[in-house]
Amino acid sequence: MLILANVRERWSSHLACWLAVLVGAGLITATLTVYESARPAVQPRLAATTALVLPPQATDRGGSPKDRIPWSPAEAAALTDRLRALPGVAAVVVDRVFYAQAVRDGRPVPDEGAAEAGHGWSSARLAPYRLLTGRAPDTAEEVVVDQSLGVPAGARLTVNLTAGRTEFTVVGTVDGPGYYLSDAAAAQRDPGARTIALLPAPDTPAAGLAAAARTAVGDRATVVTGDGRAALQPRHVEHRRFLGTQLIAALATLGVFTTGFLVASMLVLATGLRRRELGLLRTFGATPGQLRRMLLGEAAVVGLLGSAAGCLAGLAAAPLLRDALLRLDVAPPGLAVRVTAWPLLTATAIGVGVSVLGAWAASRPAVRVAPLEALHENRTGERRPSRARLVGGLAVLGLGTGCAVLTATAAADRRVSLAITATMVLITAAALLAPALVGPVGRVVTAPLRRLGSAGPLLLRAGLTAGAGRAAATAAPVIAAVGFAVLLSGAVETMRAAHPAGQALRLAGQAIVTNDGTPGLTDEAAAAHPVGKAALPTRAFVHRADGTTVVIDALGSRDPAWSRPGEAVLGVSTAKWLGVTAGQQYPVRFADGATVPLRIAGILPDDPARGDFVLARPLVRSHDPAALGDDLFVPADSRPVAVVPGTAVHDAVRYALDDYDTDARLTDSLAAMLIAVAVGYSAIATANSTALSARSRRRDLAVLRSTGGTARQLVLLAAAEAALVTAIATVLGLLATLPPLAGLASGLSQSTGAPVTLHLDPAALTAVTCACLLLAGTTGAVVTWRSVRRP
Repeated sequence: MLILANVRERWSSHLACWLAVLVGAGLITATLTVYESARPAVQPRLAATTALVLPPQATDRGGSPKDRIPWSPAEAAALTDRLRALPGVAAVVVDRVFYAQAVRDGRPVPDEGAAEAGHGWSSARLAPYRLLTGRAPDTAEEVVVDQSLGVPAGARLTVNLTAGRTEFTVVGTVDGPGYYLSDAAAAQRDPGARTIALLPAPDTPAAGLAAAARTAVGDRATVVTGDGRAALQPRHVEHRRFLGTQLIAALATLGVFTTGFLVASMLVLATGLRRRELGLLRTFGATPGQLRRMLLGEAAVVGLLGSAAGCLAGLAAAPLLRDALLRLDVAPPGLAVRVTAWPLLTATAIGVGVSVLGAWAASRPAVRVAPLEALHENRTGERRPSRARLVGGLAVLGLGTGCAVLTATAAADRRVSLAITATMVLITAAALLAPALVGPVGRVVTAPLRRLGSAGPLLLRAGLTAGAGRAAATAAPVIAAVGFAVLLSGAVETMRAAHPAGQALRLAGQAIVTNDGTPGLTDEAAAAHPVGKAALPTRAFVHRADGTTVVIDALGSRDPAWSRPGEAVLGVSTAKWLGVTAGQQYPVRFADGATVPLRIAGILPDDPARGDFVLARPLVRSHDPAALGDDLFVPADSRPVAVVPGTAVHDAVRYALDDYDTDARLTDSLAAMLIAVAVGYSAIATANSTALSARSRRRDLAVLRSTGGTARQLVLLAAAEAALVTAIATVLGLLATLPPLAGLASGLSQSTGAPVTLHLDPAALTAVTCACLLLAGTTGAVVTWRSVRRP
């Protein structure tokens, strides 16, 4: 009851913490709710299946499970025979998937899922899709198509496949998407089996059938049922989900960090303002343990109230976040918000947890206040920070500097996340060291003003020196706002400058052949441009010495320098990872399930333009008939043998820049969302901490009024102090971002081969600084004005 009474009586001082927890819990609730809603769902074309039998998964370099290791035709046949013999199994279907896209009037028919639109006829039973007209395909020249395509049975249809344009006779139509060839023709185009579907007989329980299937396949496969069938997702949907998940993760991480950072800083300020009260309680016999439990209990109540309100706000904001992701095209199509319990529980646990942890950190020095402290005036901050705070700040500073250095040598896909991590650490270091910096900097800045003979600079200097802890707590949200705004906008600007420099060096004098309305280049498109490497990507599976099976990206090339039959050329890092040497025979498993021994013809320096595992293009095509080609680089003056539908030719440098501009617009949008969250969140904390700090100085203001100070002078003094603290915090926030941005620029220089310098966005820095100055100055002035008007 005492804790609840304290919260109610001191609600004005707890309001800042409550608002911070509310915003943080709301952001976490919204992001996790959208994340849960975007989880993979079972494809409609697999709705009739009871269970899916999937091969074991290979791992990538990081040890994460990735592609499933395809079965060879013989292995798949043995498994289907065993599964077909199980009681309750009506049918066993090997699901084939390959590229297929209709061509009309010389243009591919738009189809986002064309890369996986081709199937064998048996796969139509998995939905099931009904045959509306005609019959099933019997020969390799026959196809059944979706009725919505508008092609009647008996008509001729040109379908683009990996080999190129192929004429088919439409022999039937179904009520679902896809192009269905005969099972034999589909097996030729996708020979490696990755999915075996089980269709149940009537009245067969799913659990019993799945259990029997697991017994039959043993450790050679994984059997999934129910929602587990969502493991199979179209690649274009997975790509969107990946992008959306990255943004959601960034927003959630930013929310957790900012919540903990700001709540801790505000609790330090609020607890410091209660030193007189805590001294009185010590005088009346309260022990440090009792005081600590009181402060922790109050923080838990405030955190719980803030989390409850934040969860409601987050549920209201989830549809808005969903709509934003859909507009940015980084969410699965048709995403619907689905409310579940775990995002709410997680947000509540984080809200209460950061409140309690912040109160515990703030209470450690506060509860040790001596009973005689009650006889002194209330002190809002120490002249000097504690030794533990200084040591901790220096240690965190060293850790942040190390993270910034690692940013320069990190892999390309980890640089930005590592730069954000380094900035978070350095912002924390700046906040810990701020009490030691505010006073000295304040003295240096106000020293020239003392010559004016006015009392204002003296009071300003004294306020910053005596209230360094209070000033540091006010500066903390500004440091976070400026740090994140400068980092995110600077990272975008630095990458925007680096990309043209690297592309100009790499692509000068070349043209690029790209897919236009298709998911990749076909063999027909590659043959139309006989000059060029015509890379054909595939996935290769190899066994390492430690017994694990790993998957690597391989490229088929027609460049005679490194595309001889039966041989492979590796980059240095890949060779070291696999533990192979030049001249060694190394077995490699391909997409069709066949294992082929390859001779390692050479180990060359890593080169992204060449690839880290290069094979002969005919070898890749013979084992992966479903692979589509990458963009093709050719000399700028070369001409195609024939114009192939679904391709376009561009100047390589201009196309790369235009393509990057498209990606940059998405990056700008994502960065703007993150900046808005960080700055908006910090703005609330800035206003609250400034108001709390100004309200705590009522006694000081009364003394100044009694000695002749006017209301106008005191308001100007409060505004000047808030502006100076904001300016110092802006510099600290800027300094916290420079090392990570420098590391990012250095890493980009290494990867592009061109000099890249650090770029900042002056507009973003100016806008955030002015907003913080205006907010802090206005809040301090308003609260001071209200205080001095009281008798």
